Amino acid sequence: MRISTSMIFESGSSRLSDLQSQLMRTQQQISTNKRVLTPADDPIAAASAINLGQAISMNDQFAVNRKNATSTLSEQESILNSVASLLQSVKDAVVGAGNASMSDEQRKLYLAQLNSNYDELLGLANTRDAKGDYVFSGYSTSTAPFTKTDTGATYNGDQGERMMQVGASRQLSTSNSGTQIFESTLTGNGRFTTAASAANTGSGVIDIGSVYDNTLLNGGQYTLNFDVDPLTEEVTYTVTEMPAGTTSAPQAYVSEQPIKINGMQFTIKGNPAAGDTFTVEPSKSQSIFTTIKDLITAINSPGTGEINQAALANALSVANNHIDRTLDTISSTRSSIGSRLNEIENLDNTGTDLKLQYTQTLSDLQDIDLVEAYSLFTQQQYTLQAAQQSYIKLTGLSLFNYI
Repeated sequence: MRISTSMIFESGSSRLSDLQSQLMRTQQQISTNKRVLTPADDPIAAASAINLGQAISMNDQFAVNRKNATSTLSEQESILNSVASLLQSVKDAVVGAGNASMSDEQRKLYLAQLNSNYDELLGLANTRDAKGDYVFSGYSTSTAPFTKTDTGATYNGDQGERMMQVGASRQLSTSNSGTQIFESTLTGNGRFTTAASAANTGSGVIDIGSVYDNTLLNGGQYTLNFDVDPLTEEVTYTVTEMPAGTTSAPQAYVSEQPIKINGMQFTIKGNPAAGDTFTVEPSKSQSIFTTIKDLITAINSPGTGEINQAALANALSVANNHIDRTLDTISSTRSSIGSRLNEIENLDNTGTDLKLQYTQTLSDLQDIDLVEAYSLFTQQQYTLQAAQQSYIKLTGLSLFNYI
């Protein structure tokens, strides 16, 4: 086979081109620290790298979501802390107003504080977050959740629970509706509620009572009707069950002696007058705004005399108990927020570990061994130089050099 000069040139230039391409590829790998520059370099590694890149991006987005969720929940916790402090101030006013030695004028000094507390509580309930959204309005973030009324406040939001994706398989609630916090607290002791009629003329004061046997509870409503014998002055009462209308036989009344009705017990102290009534019925939800308004009305009423003092004592007892139960609701909500914040912290730790794992796996797939790459680069440089020298020698051959 004859080797022509053109074949020598083409073969040599092709070889030099290949060596230069290999050297440039190694240079790119070193500069980018990547072994796989194109899918053709390693199709399996390239496909796996794409999946890992997407996983890392999603994990980073979950981290951002968790940060936003933490900010939102922390803000709510701060607001509820302020609400709890405010309600404790209202409770102090209730205790102070219950001082029997106070005159009406002295007691009404608490009205300015309670009206201010009401407005402050309404403001806290209508708090906006950094984005301008109302915190406690459910999905209706552009609607103020509460509007002031003569008897309390009206809730304008909804019961929507805003969720945020904080993990690949975990959605977390980042909101609490205003109803849940400010309106869902049950009256009385949570099972039943007691009340004195506003028309009572005696000095009887009823407590909130308690359940002594759950199995006997039937959800009935009862009215205690008092009578006083005009001759013996003996005080008796009958119990009428509603809506059945059945009435018990008269029973002797003894101040502060427990009265038991179908698993419920409570006491009445003082001296009820003939015709006085007290009611016992299942607990129902009541707004804390209504409780404060009722409290303001009670303190603003004349308190002179034993009769009105009893009415005031009953009203203060109801308010004090409902404030306590609302504080329990707020404490429970804050505990729930704390649990969610703890979960977010745990998910953050897991997300950090996952990112390290993903990054390491991606590095194993894509990154080069620098020592091996530099060694190869040096070898390729020498090979290219040797090929260039050989090419120069070969292309310089001529018969005229030997004549």
